[in-house]
Amino acid sequence: MRKIEAVIKPFKLDDVKQALVEAGIQGMTITEVRGFGRQKGHTEVYRGTEYHIEFLPKIKIEVVVTEEMASKCIETIKNAAYTGKIGDGKIFSLPVEETVRIRTGEKGKDAV
Repeated sequence: MRKIEAVIKPFKLDDVKQALVEAGIQGMTITEVRGFGRQKGHTEVYRGTEYHIEFLPKIKIEVVVTEEMASKCIETIKNAAYTGKIGDGKIFSLPVEETVRIRTGEKGKDAV
């Protein structure tokens, strides 16, 4: 199994969520995060004073899928989160050694 983590722009969350549901992904975890990459933040002006904002608001999506669904999940997120502008985000794919559903005790693929 694979854990797919994606860090995307906040306004793309609904598009990504809808695309994942349509692709057959049953569950996901969403976290509001802050960070920066190559863009190194941006400058804003508030009441005539400039402020440099280093950590930009982002959304982190976490999905655990079977090996067979991993590439489809990654492609779905990539297409739905794309704007073509700097800061579109990143997608990470990590191996998952074990999954256990707490309520039933199911393990592995059955727990997802």
